[in-house]
Amino acid sequence: MSTPSEPALSAIMGERRRLINLAYRLLGSLADAEDVVQETYARWYAMPPGQQGAIRSPGGWLTTVAGRICLDVLGSARARRERYVGEWLPEPVPDSAEWAGTPADPADRVTLDESVGMAFLVLLESMTPAERVTFVLHDVFRYPFADVAEIVGRTPAACRQLAVSARRRVGEARPPTTSTARHAGVVRDFKEAWQAKDIGALVQLLDPNAVVTSDGGGLVTALPVPLHGGEPIARFLAGLLTGAPGLALVERTVNGRPGLVVQVDDTVQAVLALDVEDDRVTRIWAVRNPEKLRPWTAG
Repeated sequence: MSTPSEPALSAIMGERRRLINLAYRLLGSLADAEDVVQETYARWYAMPPGQQGAIRSPGGWLTTVAGRICLDVLGSARARRERYVGEWLPEPVPDSAEWAGTPADPADRVTLDESVGMAFLVLLESMTPAERVTFVLHDVFRYPFADVAEIVGRTPAACRQLAVSARRRVGEARPPTTSTARHAGVVRDFKEAWQAKDIGALVQLLDPNAVVTSDGGGLVTALPVPLHGGEPIARFLAGLLTGAPGLALVERTVNGRPGLVVQVDDTVQAVLALDVEDDRVTRIWAVRNPEKLRPWTAG
């Protein structure tokens, strides 16, 4: 049996990072994205060499297969999340230079841009699987509707309508973007007020209608439902420090934006993504599920 040449093998494996980035945006889970890409390559290498050689664009074939698997995963994810304990949040990822430990393959690291912001990923969760796949493939990765249609199993015209619907959701839900520098400044002030247990300062930094959502997955303690209101949130956060004197807050990049990591005795307990608008924190997404913190913890 013939084996692939080194250049051919290198070209095939060179698609891995792009596929990981695509699958993460489609699923909001790095673990699921890795599974999808592994399954995609398993299907590629299950084909006889002659059949592989007949494929004009291996990269296009891999993308099509990965997209279809993601579509199936999204369909089953809805049922799984109905059984999930508490609130489900996307899996946070650090800046590529800040991964704890070293992934088996550097290609597994997600490239950060506005399409992986926590607010954006949470928004994608409100879409139907077909809307999400169409929107991410076309509007984020710039695949033509003809290619998207082959993945989604719809006509190009139907995919255009799915994209229009998805864009409407995005336009209605996305607040104006705060510059990274201003966002970082608010996060730093917020951290300092929290560390000082200064409820008054926290209230000033929190939007009156701010919301905290936490995800423990039933494995660790977390808020069972979102907490609303600047003052209740401020008192809750101050109480956390009172009950955990060893708690430390570290400024880190979370999904491409300034965020915070909560540590107790140098052990990561939570990763917080924050949304900032008009110099106030409007949303806090606190991921505590240890299964979603692998890139943040050593080993």
